[in-house]
This record gives sequence, C-alpha cells and structure tokens, in this order.
Amino acid sequence: MMETAPANATRHELTRAIGRWSLVALMVNSIIGSGVFGLPSTVAALIGNYSPYAVLAAGAGMSVIIGCFAEVASRFQQAGGPYLYARVAFGRLMGIQTAWMLWLGQVAAPAANANLFVIYLGEFFPHAKDPMPRALILTALVGLLTLINIRGVRAGAQVSNFFTAAKLIPLFAVILLGAFVLHSRHWQIASAPVASPSTNQWLKAMLLLVFAYGGFETALAPMSEAKDPRRDAPFALFIALLACTAIYALIQWVVIGVLPNAAHASRPLADVARFAIGPVGAALIAVGALISFYGYLSAKILAMPRVPFALAEQGDFPKAFAAVHRRFHTPYVSILVFAAMVWALALLGDFKWNVTLSAVARLLYYAVGCAALPVLRRKNPPDAPALFTLTAGNFFAVFGIALCLLLATRVDFGQSLILLATIVLALVNWAIVSRRNASINHVR
Repeated sequence: MMETAPANATRHELTRAIGRWSLVALMVNSIIGSGVFGLPSTVAALIGNYSPYAVLAAGAGMSVIIGCFAEVASRFQQAGGPYLYARVAFGRLMGIQTAWMLWLGQVAAPAANANLFVIYLGEFFPHAKDPMPRALILTALVGLLTLINIRGVRAGAQVSNFFTAAKLIPLFAVILLGAFVLHSRHWQIASAPVASPSTNQWLKAMLLLVFAYGGFETALAPMSEAKDPRRDAPFALFIALLACTAIYALIQWVVIGVLPNAAHASRPLADVARFAIGPVGAALIAVGALISFYGYLSAKILAMPRVPFALAEQGDFPKAFAAVHRRFHTPYVSILVFAAMVWALALLGDFKWNVTLSAVARLLYYAVGCAALPVLRRKNPPDAPALFTLTAGNFFAVFGIALCLLLATRVDFGQSLILLATIVLALVNWAIVSRRNASINHVR
C-alpha cells in the first residue's frame, strides 16, 4: 500500500488556495530565473550558431523528465514533491536523501539569483557589490519575501503571479526588438559561424541548460495548498515546459542573431536591447532582470519550505518544522529556516558556485523521480491511482535516468565537499529517525 501522511496530519490547517493557473504561474516563475539572462552567451561560446538547437534539444530532454514527474505527481495531494515520491517508491532512506538533495539544489538556486540581483543592481548603484551594501540588500530581499509568505499562502501566490507576469514583459520585449533588428538585416545572423561542436561541447551546453529548465519541482512541493493537485500538477508541468522552451529558443536565436560577438556578452539580453534602441533599452532590460530574479526568489520562498514541513509530517524531521501558524495557517518555522539558509548561502557564495551546486543536486533527484515511475506503477494502490499516464512511461523513465547520468559525467565536482556533507547529513538524519522508531516499537 502507498504510504500516506500520518493520521495526525489533519491537525495542520493549511489552506488550499493555489488554483490551476496560479500553479502554472508558480511553475514558470520557478523555472525562469537567472539562467535566461546569463546563459545565452555561455551556450553560444560552447556551440555557437547551433545553440538554438541545443535549447530545443534540452527542452525535449526535459520533457522526458517532466513527463515522468507528471505521472508520479498525479498520484499525490500532500506536500513534499520529489521527497514524497522517493519515500513512497523506495522507502525512508531514499526519501530523506532526496529531500536533502532537493533542499540543497533549491537553496543554491535562489541564492544564485540573489547574487545576480546585486550584480545587476550595480548598473544603477555602483556600490551595491561592496560588502556592507551587499549584505544589507540581500537581507532586505530575503526578509521581505519571508514576511509576505509567513502571512499567508494566498499572498505568496499572488506575489508569485505578479512577478511571473512582470518578468515575461522584458523577455518578450527582447524577442520583439531582436526580431525587428534581424528583419532589417534580412534575417542574416550576426555571430560568425563556428566549426562543428564536439560531443563534449554539446553535453556541457546541455548540462548548463538543465539549470535553465530546472526548478519545476519547486512548484510540486506545496501540493497540500493546491486546490486540485492531482489534476493540476501534470497540466501545469506541460504548459510551463512549452512556454519556457519557446521563450528560451527565441531568446537564444535573437542573441546570436543580433550580437556580432554573442559568446563574450556579459549581459546578452541587455546588449540586444542596447543594440536595438540604445542605452535606455539596456536600462529597461536591466530592470526587467531585477524583477525576474526577485520573482524567482519569491517562488522558492513560497514553495520550498513545504519540503521540511512534509518531512516533519512523515516523522522524518523535528516536529517543529511541521508547526503551522495559528493565525496565518502557514508553516512558519520551515519558512524561516529556508529563508535563513538562502540568505547565508547568498552571502557566502557567488553566482557560478551556487549554479553549479544546484545543477549537480538536480541531476540526482531528477534521476530518482524518473525511477519512481515504474516502481509506483507496480505498487499501484487502488486508493491512489495515477490521474495522468505517460505513454511508454517505463521506457521514458529509463531514458530519463540515462540522460541524468550522462550529463553528470560533464559535471565539475568543485563543490563535491558540500555535496558529500549533504549526503552524510541525510544519512545521520535517517539513522536518528530509524533509531527513534525502533525505540518506540520496542516500548510498544
């Protein structure tokens, strides 16, 4: 039988306030962050004019992983996302390991965005990167969103909806401006063609794009507060993937089309706008980037605290993390702890360091999520059937696992120490929980 939340979970009075389209917005907001503003030039440096095809190929690869997650997610309506899927499919040990990897990846990603926010703010406030102003800015960024989300999931979802709409405006502006420039050139690409990229270059580009397409799992965490999670999660996953693939491919196309030296552009989207309409355009895109970074941060602080909340509900974490605010009906302890970790990692690390850390962690729990599909199909409890079935799901699950393992061979494990420490902490967590449960059973 499928494991469910303990019976006493009903005492938690979370509010189901996230509707279908709010879930789509949260999904898009969780995916589109810093990657779209920084990665086009990096991917162009690796594979040049082939880069739009890499974006489409990465979208196709992610569709396999997202398809697996869509079927698995359609079985659950509790909080936890990938942690819950791994726990039910493979047991407590794998569930706890997945939860810690999920937390690592999803703490590092918003920390990276917070760092890039400070970098882009330097366009208007040159001293933003100095130690004291940087610390104050990061504190204000994280602190405001923490307060909003403690005061209610509905307010957090509304903030996420606003930022999702606001961040899409500058992206569409860049696409339209770039298309206008290309039209005036009779659709001639400005970037010089490069030799055929090697397999290694293609794989490195795909690995970077995992970060750009990743983050959808964030929106799967707060399912205890979604109105119809088992039906809405697959819908939101596929709509978000289609939207993000189209946006990313068009952005990559205009960057290599408009910029003569796209591979060396430090702020490629702002450079496209500067080329099209001058410094005013670059400044507007810089403002749009700030909105995007903060919107991404808002999505993470809304959704990810529900993972330790789910751990505590299942008895895999201290009970304090399952505490729900009596007035606002939010898991306030989990929100505070998650926000504090994002703030600390943003202060201690830089953008590239946090991006690499997040990408490595994601590959691990994406593989686990794909592996859960055939296992849950075999268990197939009658009280929780899948409301969405992926055609040839077992084949795509194996393909998704293989894809994650292949991309992992291109990883620079410079952050292997913190990755190893996370694995060890998860093992300690599991050992403590197992010993406690054994003691309780012995007493009984």
